[in-house]
Amino acid sequence: MKKKKGRRKLQAVFWLVFLAGCLWVVFAPHTRISSPPPSITVKVQHPSQPVEQASEKPPQAQAPEASLPSGKPASDEQPKEGSVTVPVIPEQPSEVPGRIAKIAIVIDDMGAEMKSSEKALRLPAPVTLSFLPYAVRTREQSKEARERGHEVLLHMPMEPLGHENPGKGALTVDLPMAELHARFETALASFTGFDGINNHMGSKFTAYSDGMAMVVDDLKERNLFFLDSRTSAQSIGTKIAREKGLPTIGRDIFLDDDPSPEAIRRQIALTERLARQKGHAVAIGHPHAATIDAIETWAAEAPHRGVELVPVNALVGF
Repeated sequence: MKKKKGRRKLQAVFWLVFLAGCLWVVFAPHTRISSPPPSITVKVQHPSQPVEQASEKPPQAQAPEASLPSGKPASDEQPKEGSVTVPVIPEQPSEVPGRIAKIAIVIDDMGAEMKSSEKALRLPAPVTLSFLPYAVRTREQSKEARERGHEVLLHMPMEPLGHENPGKGALTVDLPMAELHARFETALASFTGFDGINNHMGSKFTAYSDGMAMVVDDLKERNLFFLDSRTSAQSIGTKIAREKGLPTIGRDIFLDDDPSPEAIRRQIALTERLARQKGHAVAIGHPHAATIDAIETWAAEAPHRGVELVPVNALVGF
């Protein structure tokens, strides 16, 4: 009897559980759960081409009712399982915010030849003009240059490695320090209104540490900067200037070592490419007719290409 009663209880429990399960299936709210596919194949269809092509880059997510570039609504056709069809939106050119490429152009040897210097004075400002201290009309021409909006430098003669003559009053490595200082003082007094100096020749002197230290100290007292013309890879001018806290910068490109018009244009283009890469560049040329013509043409077009012509002092922090 006890065994029969036990079996009846088990049967009753079984039927109660079964009935409860049926009622839950019928009446309980629930959602259908499906596992995501292991991978998604993205197919891209260009609006003007019916053939689907695989996209190399994942497209950006699109709104359910996105429109095509033509203004027509996206296709109502349901994508096949495991794939997504996305219209290609033609890329629009966009400006990437960034700094403007700044270029300083320096014309050396001003005053050496009267006619050439007069033509250089008519270059658009702020082309920088660097005057030799021993030139005949340095005072008058440098004054005119400033009135025309040009930055003015002193083009300081220094000893080269070869046998070229750097000119009267040049700084040479064999002179005692007192004589070097006197020569430099004379050059600094030859005219007024310049913002800094750069070396004329000087491939030997700019590697002379004691001499360059004297130059830097004198410039620092006068609140002037030093532009290293870099006539030699051994120049230590900018190194000493930085160590002593003097604003300084080095030349990047020579424009007219080859004075042909084609070569000068190539060097100007090289200067512009360099300025776009690092933000700025300094180029040095001379008052040759071909150089002046090339700079005039380039300066008129440069602003339309996002290039700014600046004085050297804008690049050394003055």
